[in-house]
Amino acid sequence: MSTAKPANQKDYSIGWGPTDPLSHAVSERDGQVMNMVRDALAMGRGVLAYQPIVQAQKTKQIAFFEGLIRLVDDTGRHIPARDFMYAVEDNEIGRQIDCLSLDLGLKALAAEPKLRLSINMSARSIGYKKWVQTLENGLAGQPTVGERLILEITETSAMGMPELVISFMSDMQSRGISFAIDDFGAGQTSFRYMRDFFFDILKIDGQFTKNLARNPDNQVLVQALVSIANHFEMFTVAENVETAKDAEMLKSMNVDCLQGYHFGAPTVSPPWTLAAEARKRA
Repeated sequence: MSTAKPANQKDYSIGWGPTDPLSHAVSERDGQVMNMVRDALAMGRGVLAYQPIVQAQKTKQIAFFEGLIRLVDDTGRHIPARDFMYAVEDNEIGRQIDCLSLDLGLKALAAEPKLRLSINMSARSIGYKKWVQTLENGLAGQPTVGERLILEITETSAMGMPELVISFMSDMQSRGISFAIDDFGAGQTSFRYMRDFFFDILKIDGQFTKNLARNPDNQVLVQALVSIANHFEMFTVAENVETAKDAEMLKSMNVDCLQGYHFGAPTVSPPWTLAAEARKRA
């Protein structure tokens, strides 16, 4: 049977096939991202950008810093995780990025005894030998490193393999490490597992806290998330806090800590490194 269209028939197809220009452009972009990531990892070109998390009641007091991975491309630009993790998060390159991030964080903790630092990880890295070895080596380096390390796991990642995460957390918490559930509220939470996880910190996803003062619906949701954290005896951190009004409202809701550009942007030159450089010049 012929598949040819009659001469007078219009073609309403949108062309999402392999030769479609949009598909080709997306594929080309992802290929470039992967090449950049591979090159950066091969050369060890990575740094942490540190963002402060402040106490809600005393915003001049920093509770801890979050170390956010940046890969450095061949032009020297610092590329944030949002520009590449989508392409690599579920494969081995994602695990290698987790290794690099953890290694940089552990070295920072060893170099700065007063530092308390959170590092992002995927639940998939728990079963990755090199990542586990990196963690073990860092914990063996100084006795206080574990007590000052916080590992952040996104809600989606944790709920994807809950039994593995629960077992790993139990083992590491006995060695002093704290755990934060990141981007809480953004995924599909299974409250059946929340009772078993024993996360130390709950980080409220920024989609609920941004412009909070002008959004009554989000105010109700944030209050509910704070209540959940209180019930499970978790410390709360509000992400993406960008205005004084939002900060004041979160403070009134008894959120423990605040994180966002209102209190400080991520920087690869944190206060303790600047102080060390100043001492060298003196």
